Amino acid sequence: MTVTPPRTHAAPSLTTRVLRGVLLPLALTWFLGTAVALYLASYFTRQAFDRALLDDAFAISANVRSGEHGIELPLSPREVTNMLFDQDEQVFFAVLRPDGSLLAGNQGLTAPLPEEGARHRFSHVVYEGQSLRAVVMNHDEPDVFSVVVAQTTTARGVLIERLLVYSIAPQIVLLVLLATWLWRRIRHELRPLGELRQTLEKRNASDLKPVPVARSSRELEQLGDTLNALLERLAQSASAQREFAGNVAHELRTPLAGIRALADYGLAQQKPEVWREQLKEIATSQARASHLVDQLLALALANERRTGLQQQAVRLDELIRHTVLRHLARADAKGVDLGAKGIDEPVTVQASMALVEGTLDNLIDNALRYGGHTITIELDGRTMSVIDDGPGIPDAAQRDLMERWMQGPEGQKLGEGAGLGLAIVARYAKLLGAELSFAKASEEGGLRVSLAFGPD
Repeated sequence: MTVTPPRTHAAPSLTTRVLRGVLLPLALTWFLGTAVALYLASYFTRQAFDRALLDDAFAISANVRSGEHGIELPLSPREVTNMLFDQDEQVFFAVLRPDGSLLAGNQGLTAPLPEEGARHRFSHVVYEGQSLRAVVMNHDEPDVFSVVVAQTTTARGVLIERLLVYSIAPQIVLLVLLATWLWRRIRHELRPLGELRQTLEKRNASDLKPVPVARSSRELEQLGDTLNALLERLAQSASAQREFAGNVAHELRTPLAGIRALADYGLAQQKPEVWREQLKEIATSQARASHLVDQLLALALANERRTGLQQQAVRLDELIRHTVLRHLARADAKGVDLGAKGIDEPVTVQASMALVEGTLDNLIDNALRYGGHTITIELDGRTMSVIDDGPGIPDAAQRDLMERWMQGPEGQKLGEGAGLGLAIVARYAKLLGAELSFAKASEEGGLRVSLAFGPD
């Protein structure tokens, strides 16, 4: 049975999201503003029409007179028509006596009377099937009567419609133009982001060089800086992993060589007690090799995190003594005189035991490989030196040999090593905060490699 994964909808583009986030509130604001403007325009338009309607009522009221038979309107129908003329609307009027009877005008035209204390009142009425806007105006003593004037509302509706069209249509056009301009502008501003994405898509996984980022905006600049900082950390992590692998391969060579020397020595003997002693030494060397791997892991983490390893009080005199004893079997096998001096007085420094021991092991290992017949570990105050009577290292080659995978002429001639020993020593010295230096051992030659510890 095949299970079809649920279909996922593609997320909208950033351009769409920005346009939606900008235009929707803007459109709502515009339309709300338009509605308010139309309401105000309609209100003031109604006020203007109502004012004209009230003026007509005042005009009729001003022509009502008291006669022999009571109040009367001494205007002919033609004069009234001219007074109330409107080319767009039909106008109706009525003059009513206090009892509600018609004095003049259109029969049956009535409207709600003004409230108590008011002289006029506007309202909507229906007359002869037409919806009209009407005003009723009361006239006080001595001549009491009411005037009703009403007119159709066609012109009002047409004016409101025109206001609506002329207000909304231009804003819709402007909104479309603004949306088009924003869309183009946003696409232009986000183009560097697309270029950055394409650059990352085309890049090989092993290529961790910084990516070029257009400085078109502060946010994009911050994104580029953050991305490049991440790539730099990844590059450092990858470099630390490669360095760790090389360090492990190099550092394990020394204890493995010691184990082999112990095994060869034991096999050459016939006494079981010697075999037992050598097996104990082999077990000790194997444990040290395992511990060394743990130390290298800690070093790799320290390199990657750029943090120092755990500091502790290290007795340099005791460390040198134990290291010399550990390398004696290999030195004897090579016919090298290995010794130490200056370790009668205790010297203590605050450092990483793993790094100091690794530095000394690497220097002794290099000296055993290329250093001649005599190796001396000298402790002078807070300076530890490994001295040999070998061919030495030319001044011009010292800096190169502190780079990884670089070998000197003697190493290339012997075909030993991988060019990591002095590079590891230089790295350990940097992490220890110690000063590493090279010098001639004597006028005849040889090499003195010194590691000077600063004050605690």
